[in-house]
Amino acid sequence: MSSTTPRKTPKTRTAPRAKAKASNRNAPAAKAAQQSQPVATRAPKVAPRAPQTNASLLTRREAAVPRGVASAAPVFASHAENAELWDVEGNRYIDFAGGIAVLNTGHRHPKVVEAAKAQEDHYTHTSFQVVPYEPYVALAERLNALAPGAHPKKTLLVTTGAEAVENAVKIARVATGRTGVIAFSGSYHGRTLLTLGMTGKIAPYKKNVGPFPADVFRAPFPSVRDGITVADALTGLQNLFLTDAQPDRIAAIIIEPVLGEGGYIPVPFEMMQALREICDTHGILLIADEIQAGFGRTGSWFAVEHSGVVPDLITVAKSMAGGYPIAGVIGRADIMDSVEPGGLGGTYGGNPVACAAALAAIDAIETEGLLPRSAAIGETMRARFAEIGGRTSPFRMWDIRGLGAMLAIEFVTDFETERPDTALTKSVVAHALKRGLILLSCGMHGNALRIMVPLTASDAIIEEGLAIFEAALADAVAELGV
Repeated sequence: MSSTTPRKTPKTRTAPRAKAKASNRNAPAAKAAQQSQPVATRAPKVAPRAPQTNASLLTRREAAVPRGVASAAPVFASHAENAELWDVEGNRYIDFAGGIAVLNTGHRHPKVVEAAKAQEDHYTHTSFQVVPYEPYVALAERLNALAPGAHPKKTLLVTTGAEAVENAVKIARVATGRTGVIAFSGSYHGRTLLTLGMTGKIAPYKKNVGPFPADVFRAPFPSVRDGITVADALTGLQNLFLTDAQPDRIAAIIIEPVLGEGGYIPVPFEMMQALREICDTHGILLIADEIQAGFGRTGSWFAVEHSGVVPDLITVAKSMAGGYPIAGVIGRADIMDSVEPGGLGGTYGGNPVACAAALAAIDAIETEGLLPRSAAIGETMRARFAEIGGRTSPFRMWDIRGLGAMLAIEFVTDFETERPDTALTKSVVAHALKRGLILLSCGMHGNALRIMVPLTASDAIIEEGLAIFEAALADAVAELGV
């Protein structure tokens, strides 16, 4: 593993020690004060703190944190900068995971950090429901302007992606007077009970957690891997209308324009366009879940823009604030205003520090040209992955897919059976970490790697990461003897 010892903070100079003897005039008073000082208030001697290691912290983590909170890498962060991260032992990593697509603007983007610190000098919390503040309004204005569609828009700010999805469903139900929601196989919408009901993947999210809320229906997702064409998926949706989901009782259809956990599979544009027509025909609201695909990851502000479709509601989070926790629902003003005062909100929703960070992150995406940068990164990586696959693992890299820099590589055991190779994928991730590259898998079978490198990463860093990936792939192939 490539390793770099983190820079040590220089020792600060201490004030000169006081003279051992006080002046004769002050000596009696000083002695009396010392004698009257209670023993309990004297500063105890503190043993020097033992240096932290990944192993010691892992032991503490296992004792203190429930095992349901899984971590992909058994290393603990010390500090990070742009697309690089160092653990507590000084080991350096190139970050192709980006905190699960949260860091399109990189770790600790200077403008984002500066904006957050500046806001902290004014106030960190009032609760917008108690005393409102300008950063919330400014961010809502900015998001309304960025979202596709010429119609008037309004934005609700919350804290997490799952919270955004829940609120989108709530708004859709109030606006339509209906209760039903249709989601798709392979989708991921969150880990609350309602969002798990919409999530189309059991392990590990839904296992042993049900029952889930009623009036949530599942439609097939068009997938080349599963042999489901757009026509097949639309037929499945129409059959759902005939068998289980009465169209005039459906409030919303929710879809990720690019499946996230489901394998980084873009929705075919004709599918998105057909969904828009179906929603218009039946008075159903179309919700685009852009939590993972938004804010430049696909080369546009929102992935749905590639299809030319304008959704009624958009859920956002992750890279919106460059690492600060904030999420939201952007939607048509008339729909957003359907909920009565007090029906929306949350104690921490639209935190002012996170709002300031989000405004700065959006500025950075615009001024630094990160939308075209995403497209360029995507083109480079597609070509390089194809070269690496042909050279290092012929007939194992079954697919390289995605939009912009939102890419996935899917591995199979062979091109004849096209059987998902989960073992090879896991081995690549493990060997990459040993060599200093952070990767995450995805897909219904866990046999795809998803690329979420910060869009601010330099060409040199990206190339270094690709070289590590190729070496890790070679290690995995050798290890498994395939």
